[in-house]
Amino acid sequence: MKQGLHPENYRPVVFKDMSNGDMFLSRSTAKTTETIEFEGETYPLFKLEISNTSHPFYTGKSKLVDTAGRVDKFMSRYARMKK
Repeated sequence: MKQGLHPENYRPVVFKDMSNGDMFLSRSTAKTTETIEFEGETYPLFKLEISNTSHPFYTGKSKLVDTAGRVDKFMSRYARMKK
């Protein structure tokens, strides 16, 4: 591999899907402040709201993931319009 091709901080990072707890290891330059024990080693942790293991397109299941109350806000607005 060519030297100097990747940035200095290109390293293994654990990505964790916060909606279902699934984790996977990949290389990234993502800035992280937390670490996690994964397969006997300590790696930087990057938290994801949704990944291919929880996204309805990949799983074939329809599931609402509400992290900031957006669904409730939409439902309350829609309920007012429906009356």
